[in-house]
Amino acid sequence: MAYERLVRKLTIENLWMYVLSSLKSGPKYGYEIRKFIIDTYGFTPGRVTAYVVLYKLMKEECIILKEEKKDSHGPPRKYYEITEKGSIVLKKGEKFLKTIVNKIK
Repeated sequence: MAYERLVRKLTIENLWMYVLSSLKSGPKYGYEIRKFIIDTYGFTPGRVTAYVVLYKLMKEECIILKEEKKDSHGPPRKYYEITEKGSIVLKKGEKFLKTIVNKIK
């Protein structure tokens, strides 16, 4: 049970880190971000949860809406891009986690 709580705290409850990480390689739209997280990190964030995190990161100016493209099928896709501030925040998060892991060792 303790292990499961740890996994939840380090994944779903800190989804912002995974979203920012997914955008390091370039702009992506919501579905691509979610798919990247599933494929790369092996957990599935909820659809609504992922978009809530995107909107919060936009409000905090960690990401921006890069562009909106209309596909021949379906609604326009909103592409998100990490900002300089987002890169700094992600690096701080990575550094914090490394420090904690080193202390636990």
